[in-house]
Amino acid sequence: MIFQLVYKASRRLINSIGNAISHIIAKIVLNGNGVKYSNFRTSGIPYVMVAKGGNFTIGANFAMNNGIKGNPIGSYNPCTFVVDKGATLKIGNNVGISQTALICHDSITIGNFVKIGGGVCIYDTDFHALNPELRKSGNDLNEKVKSPVIINDNAFIGAHSIILKGVTIGKNSVVGAGSVVTKSVPHNQIWAGNPAKYIKDI
Repeated sequence: MIFQLVYKASRRLINSIGNAISHIIAKIVLNGNGVKYSNFRTSGIPYVMVAKGGNFTIGANFAMNNGIKGNPIGSYNPCTFVVDKGATLKIGNNVGISQTALICHDSITIGNFVKIGGGVCIYDTDFHALNPELRKSGNDLNEKVKSPVIINDNAFIGAHSIILKGVTIGKNSVVGAGSVVTKSVPHNQIWAGNPAKYIKDI
């Protein structure tokens, strides 16, 4: 019993120190990439890469969990933010994410009070051309398709889901865990599956 108390007290102290250090390093990483942000909370350190000419802004009261310690849901990766040249990634106020990948080659907009579960990936591009001849040529990156992604206010994206290019998630809507979302979800609905389909209204 005493050992457990000592262990838990030590773990809380170590976590507190680790989070303070992570916050300092995360600020350095965000500032170094020219990210505009307000106050934020972090567990661990994100991976951030903003290309020259890219824009990345984060609203107030942002919270991110990087790795298993911040949110023990089974995903060990840090949050990943990649913003390509000329692209815009905008995160609203009071947003919480865990081990999330936001890969922005065009435009990703996340509204206010959005929750994004562990291991979610959001892509606004196919990354490569769909034409096999172009892929063989080695010049397919210039022919990739891009289309904006919008996650509206109060949406909840379940763990390990994938949101693909051109998708809009409606206000208050929920995407079930493990879904692959290929088309837009209206306001106030629950969708789930691969590919994601309508389940019911909220």
